[in-house]
Amino acid sequence: HHIIVFVRPPNSARGSDTDVRAMRLLSGYAPGTRPFPFEPGMAKMIPAGSKLVFQMHYTPNGKPQKDRSSVGFAYIKPEEVTHWIGTTNASNHTFRIPPGADNHPVIADKTMEDDVLLVALFPHMHLRGKAFRYEARYPDGRSEILLDVPKYDFNWQYNFVLAEPKLLPKGTELHCEARFDNSEANLANPDPKSEVVWGDQTWEEMMIGWYDIALPIEKVRAAESTVDKSEPNSGS
Repeated sequence: HHIIVFVRPPNSARGSDTDVRAMRLLSGYAPGTRPFPFEPGMAKMIPAGSKLVFQMHYTPNGKPQKDRSSVGFAYIKPEEVTHWIGTTNASNHTFRIPPGADNHPVIADKTMEDDVLLVALFPHMHLRGKAFRYEARYPDGRSEILLDVPKYDFNWQYNFVLAEPKLLPKGTELHCEARFDNSEANLANPDPKSEVVWGDQTWEEMMIGWYDIALPIEKVRAAESTVDKSEPNSGS
C-alpha cells in the first residue's frame, strides 16, 4: 500500500520507533511513485545519529511474499545548501462518503504561516479517489489553480514537481478539493453500498494533499538557534 520513511533524531523526546509524532517525514512511496530529485541547493537534513524508521503498510494477497524495500539518497555538501525542504499536507479526516455517490467532494485547507517556495504536490486517496485539485488563494484576493488531476488513479501516484519553485506569500491559503466515486461505475470500488470514512486500509479512504516547500537555510538555522537557546529555561 505504501512505505513512509521517517527520521527519528537522536535527541527525540519520545523513544518509541512507532510514535511518528517524534519524527520528521523524509520520503514516501505509493504505487507508481517516482524518485524525487531536488533542485540544486535544496536538501533535507538527517542529523547525525538519527534512525531511519520505515512505516510499512501491506495489503495481503493470500500468499507469502518477500520484501526488498530500500531507500536511496543523493548527497550534497553542507556549504552548497541554499534551501531546506520540508514535507507537510492539507488533509481532511472527518469526511463521510455516501453509498453510491459518484462525485462526492471533500475539502481541506492550509494557510501559509510564512513566505515559502512551493516545490512539489502529491495528492493521495485510495480506490474511490476520482479527482484532486490544488488552488492557491493569495492574500491580495487572487486565486490560481496549481494542479488539477481530473483522473486520479491509486496505482499511479505521482509527485508533481514544479518546473520552477513557486512563491506562496505568508497568508496564502492552499485549498485542496478531492472528488470520490463510490458508485458501481467505479470498477475499482470495493463496495459501492457502504458509507466510506477515513481509514488506513485500501478499501477505506484518505484525503491528503501532500506538498513540499523550501525555506532559505539561513532562516531555518536562525529558528533552530532560537529553539536551542530557549531549551535550558523551558522547564520541559
